[in-house]
Amino acid sequence: MSTATARLEFRVSPQEKARIERAAELSGEQVSSFARTAAEEKAGRILREYEGATTVPAEFFDDLIAAFDTPAKANPGLRKAAKRLRATVTRD
Repeated sequence: MSTATARLEFRVSPQEKARIERAAELSGEQVSSFARTAAEEKAGRILREYEGATTVPAEFFDDLIAAFDTPAKANPGLRKAAKRLRATVTRD
């Protein structure tokens, strides 16, 4: 773990400061630790959302690609739905 030497400062309204101080007190943390943790957690959520990637085993990926390459086979339910569509929908 690296030593925290960089500084990050921001201004808040007196009401926001009081709210943050109260929440820090209730959680048993120093205000700076509470604010840093809250900022780190939010940054982590946002970065995971924008930079995230889904990792799957190679076998799963190969099966998925093979499924895309395989022509679909009509099943009885799909055939019935297609007939119902042709009977109920008219096209101009």
